[in-house]
Amino acid sequence: MTGRLMLLDTASLYFRAYFGVPDSVKAPDGTPVNAVRGLLDFIDRLVKDHRPEQLVACMDADWRPQWRVDLIPTYKAHRVAEEHTGAPDKEEVPDTLSPQVPVIEDVLDALGIARVGVAGYEADDVIGTFTARAAGPVDIVTGDRDLYQLVDDARGIRVLYPLKGVGTLQLTDEAVLREKYGVDGRGYADLALLRGDPSDGLPGVAGIGEKTAAKLLAEFGDLAGIMAAVDDPKAKLTPSQRKRLIEAQPYIAVAPKVVRVADDVPLPAVDPALPHGPRDAEALRKLAGRWGLGGSLQRLLTTLSA
Repeated sequence: MTGRLMLLDTASLYFRAYFGVPDSVKAPDGTPVNAVRGLLDFIDRLVKDHRPEQLVACMDADWRPQWRVDLIPTYKAHRVAEEHTGAPDKEEVPDTLSPQVPVIEDVLDALGIARVGVAGYEADDVIGTFTARAAGPVDIVTGDRDLYQLVDDARGIRVLYPLKGVGTLQLTDEAVLREKYGVDGRGYADLALLRGDPSDGLPGVAGIGEKTAAKLLAEFGDLAGIMAAVDDPKAKLTPSQRKRLIEAQPYIAVAPKVVRVADDVPLPAVDPALPHGPRDAEALRKLAGRWGLGGSLQRLLTTLSA
């Protein structure tokens, strides 16, 4: 992949569409399709504004992988609706959103937009692996700040973070990260690990918030440098910081694998080229009629054909 590649954190975007588009947007039978139509409008706007040559809708085949839970049992635990042995736990999702996800998948497939999810991995990991393999620039579209860790100016990798819909995006490069957080992309994962993230069930290091984490990283370079300083009595750590970091060593030992996105996911062979017309026009016609996709689908088809 050498042209500009756009990677969609699809669940992040359809959640935003669901909450941003009124649930009065319905199919002919009265079923809400606000997330479906909202996502199509998002993709239309993204393609119009950023003109990627390739586009992949990355999916959560497993939103809470067991290998992450084994390391940190609290990982996303507060979002579990049902626990399942030998299969992914069921995530707490609004009742009228869950039925729209298969429709989204069917529409993307009929359009010919590459859609990739891999068992045992989150969409973040799929994005991380596509990014690692990309030979050209990459735009990652997500409302999840965890993916800031992939930002890399030298490789042309940036995160398009929606501030309002996808019409207003924060184009996140290393300058933005340094201004907001005092770190670059490589340092963001260490920052997130230290400060924790309640939305993901990551405890962080007690007493070390975002500003303190950024100062420690500026002083010692990275997480390894900070932990080396813990063992160096001459290092510029306050007694409280040293104590907190020593107490957090069991967490710090396992957290990097949980916080950092994987870059070695076994991706299936897909064609990421942006389609100029639908892969399956008849299937798309039936989906459009069944779900009342109307102008949202037509606008996207027009944009793709251009």
